[in-house]
Amino acid sequence: MMYDQKPVRVRFAPSPTGMLHIGGLRTALFNFLFARHNQGSFLVRIEDTDKERSQDHYTQMIIDTLSWCAMGSDETIVIQSERHSEHLRIAHELISQGKAYYCYCSPDELQKRVGNVTREGVSYVRYDGYCKRFIGLQPGKDIEKPYVIRFAVPESCTQVVVQDIIKGPITFNADTFDDFILLRSDGSPMYNFVVVVDDAFMRISHIIRGEEHLINTPKQILLYQACGYAVPTFGHLPLILGPDGAKMSKRDAAANAYDYKKQGYLPHALCNYLVRLGWAHGDQEIFTLSEMIASFTLEGVSSKGALFDAQKLDWVNGMHMKNSSAQALYDYMSGVLGLPLANNFSSWSMQTIFAAIDLYKKRSVTLQELFNELVQLHHRPQRYELNNLTHEQKKLLESLMTLLVETHFVAEELTQKIKEFCRNQQIGLGDLAPLIRVSLTGKKDAPGIYDLMMVCGKDETIARVHAYAA
Repeated sequence: MMYDQKPVRVRFAPSPTGMLHIGGLRTALFNFLFARHNQGSFLVRIEDTDKERSQDHYTQMIIDTLSWCAMGSDETIVIQSERHSEHLRIAHELISQGKAYYCYCSPDELQKRVGNVTREGVSYVRYDGYCKRFIGLQPGKDIEKPYVIRFAVPESCTQVVVQDIIKGPITFNADTFDDFILLRSDGSPMYNFVVVVDDAFMRISHIIRGEEHLINTPKQILLYQACGYAVPTFGHLPLILGPDGAKMSKRDAAANAYDYKKQGYLPHALCNYLVRLGWAHGDQEIFTLSEMIASFTLEGVSSKGALFDAQKLDWVNGMHMKNSSAQALYDYMSGVLGLPLANNFSSWSMQTIFAAIDLYKKRSVTLQELFNELVQLHHRPQRYELNNLTHEQKKLLESLMTLLVETHFVAEELTQKIKEFCRNQQIGLGDLAPLIRVSLTGKKDAPGIYDLMMVCGKDETIARVHAYAA
């Protein structure tokens, strides 16, 4: 579906109070794909008005994670704290229009001014609007008390309907929220107010975010209307659930998005997995970025939570590794991950390194695992899983070494000579292959023997067989 009625402008607005979690990365991804699918703009805003918890290094980590996933902002990143003067201006403009007011109630006085409203078994705390009677009086001039600024919910408002493009229309009764605070007593803005001002400034057309923000939406709609701003279209994404079916928490091992880079997951593979958490496109599981952009619509997003499956992520990443060239994987491991391939494989030619990558990329699920496998293959085994060779097995390996000395290490000839050797020894290849695998890698579970011998080369293969048979 194309959204022709207005240019699509979406934003991802994280708070730098911690690392970017996997749910936040999926929210960014859905915004990014929606923008690209509709030839729109993807913007980033850092919501750092919580000065006590916001930290610059978290801001940088968030930006780096988005960059790693090729989701950089199409325009200059907006830093929310830098717009503080504008937030103050709009708040006082609302006061001058009678749409907001100073509230002088102390914490003790508030205890007397709040009441409860119960809707469908849920109790809501409401301020009774006592300080509305002081509209027109100026703090510091007429009243010498600390104050906050509250929004005056219109008395004519009985309901707010959110036309959610994912969940459908949702109705909120106005008596479930009170005259909520716009500015604290220290002048810092509250979330619901500041995001409205900044979204209007950024000309955001669609707000796509997690469903935990749905409770804020009716208040924000009232603020859009009071400020004379166009109300964006809202869509609230289902939660990502942990293994126990509950909302994924910060304690979950899968929560930190940046960890996946360090563990050796490809960014396009991680995004491929995340896009299928709550979005469906037939039975297709593996997507390139261009395929995701071409196929993604909000109509395909489910309203139900999606279960995070680490094994499925491993499978998706493994598929993307198999579909990648050895050159691309080498460049990524050495460049992006900074793995010391050249230093660790100094005795191998680039051709051999690429052959080893092609050999093991089909057996690995992360690039870190692939790198570890290559390191093990490069070094002669120190231990063997089959370490109690019989006399007959040792004699068999000694005869194999004699054959290998006389064999040119060309794939076809090597294959033919090994098969002839098995016939002459009156054994099956299944009797010989495990011994070759263990001699070359130390492990029974290893790639095919011909590929291994070609990667190791003639001299190294003979030396490893000799060491194992000794």
